[in-house]
Amino acid sequence: MAESNSLLVIIRHAPYGSNLLREGVDTALVAAAFGQPVDLLFLGQGAMALLKEQGSGAPGQKASLPTIDMLEMYDIEHLWTTEESLAAIGVPTSMLRNDVQFLKAKAMPGFLQQYAQILNF
Repeated sequence: MAESNSLLVIIRHAPYGSNLLREGVDTALVAAAFGQPVDLLFLGQGAMALLKEQGSGAPGQKASLPTIDMLEMYDIEHLWTTEESLAAIGVPTSMLRNDVQFLKAKAMPGFLQQYAQILNF
């Protein structure tokens, strides 16, 4: 059963392709700052935000890695992705941060039911 105010933010866009990743993370930070339990799920190109090492974005674009690093300060401790997402973009699990948890795609329906609210970016 979902906690009455639990939030899952799903991020599907690469760190530097658009502002959607930044907007999703910012939304998660605001919700967590107000005491809402928040988890993040990175799918498809969004999983690139979980790389240990990232290049810089376009001029004037803030890097996403420092923001991802500070999620724990806001009690956002669960960062999820799927092995299928990684395989689709050709990224081995060894290139990801150590705090990433893996979810099987076939377990996704049950996983999503744990959350009272889900936002997609």
